[in-house]
Amino acid sequence: MKKGSAEALTERQEAELETLAALPDDRIDTSDIPEVLDWSDARRGLFYRPVKKQITLRLDTDVVTWFKRRVPGGRGYQTEINRALREYVREHSRHAEGAV
Repeated sequence: MKKGSAEALTERQEAELETLAALPDDRIDTSDIPEVLDWSDARRGLFYRPVKKQITLRLDTDVVTWFKRRVPGGRGYQTEINRALREYVREHSRHAEGAV
C-alpha cells in the first residue's frame, strides 16, 4: 500500500478501535495465536524498510573504488556506503550522549 493511500476510518471503526484499546490485557483472547517460544529461525529486519532520501553526493574516487571492490560485481556498493555511514553515526551518537 502506498503511503497516504488508505481511506479514512468510519465513525464505527474508530469506536471499535477505541473499545479494543480500552480492554485490559487479561480480557484479550489470544488462544488463536499461540506464543512463539523458539525464535532460532527468526530474521531481524525482514519487513523493515527505512525511508530513503535520494541525494547527490560527491565522493573521492578512491573511496568509491574501495567500496565497489568489497562487493561482488560492484553491485550494492551504495548500500555498503550507507551501512558504513550508519555505523559511524551510531558510534558518534553514543559518544555524544556520554559527553552531555
